[in-house]
Amino acid sequence: MITIHFIEPGGRSTPVKSKVGKSLMEAAVAAGIDGIAADCGGLLTCATCHVHVLEPFCSDPATLPPPDGEELGMLAFTASPRLANSRLSCQITLTPDLDGLRVELPATQY
Repeated sequence: MITIHFIEPGGRSTPVKSKVGKSLMEAAVAAGIDGIAADCGGLLTCATCHVHVLEPFCSDPATLPPPDGEELGMLAFTASPRLANSRLSCQITLTPDLDGLRVELPATQY
């Protein structure tokens, strides 16, 4: 199990434990994180699982591989502004190296 920290727009952090191999989106949905809508269920067709990955994870490609072309294309449709550290949580597979991952939730997914 690893721990991920979901940070709400107001700054409140919710730690969530999840199994390695799950997606970040699956961990959020299982824990009832309100800021992740995940309308498409992880099929990369909606952008309602948008998060902002915080340092040091967002700048270390060895720990968190960069988004591929499909994810980059879907990030163009986020409701909240896309930032340099924007990712779709359905495309992040949890690994032991992501223990302690911190992600900020955008103000809205719609």
